[in-house]
Amino acid sequence: MANVDFSYAPGRTLRYLDASPMIAALREQPEDFEFTRGSLEHIPSRHRFYFDRRGGVRIEAHCRCAAMEMQPEQSGELAAMFDIWRRDYWTPIATNRDFASHFSEPNAFVRLFRDIRMAFRRFRRREARIALPADSLPAPAVQAE
Repeated sequence: MANVDFSYAPGRTLRYLDASPMIAALREQPEDFEFTRGSLEHIPSRHRFYFDRRGGVRIEAHCRCAAMEMQPEQSGELAAMFDIWRRDYWTPIATNRDFASHFSEPNAFVRLFRDIRMAFRRFRRREARIALPADSLPAPAVQAE
């Protein structure tokens, strides 16, 4: 085998993770993502993305595909795309889901509890019956034959 010398180019060389496929997927396939527990999750791959307030991104992946850091420029671009996705896609979906959940059929236990609560409210609202002496009431009318 030949003797080969290997060296890095002068200066510090860093290798970065290319996030452009994820940025494109967020733009073109927004339904593949979901925002849960404070992070963006890519449903097919189960990768999670945590965004900080300064535009930084931390990736949590079950595989080793995200072991490198993301380029700072792409990190900012991804954070901006996430803000657009959250505002234009996710917020309307989450709002509609939340609104619809108020009108879904509750389970049997909740229905029973509500029935008992409403019966108790109706019972409490009833006023005490008024007792009148019998001699103060007018005499019943007698039908003529």
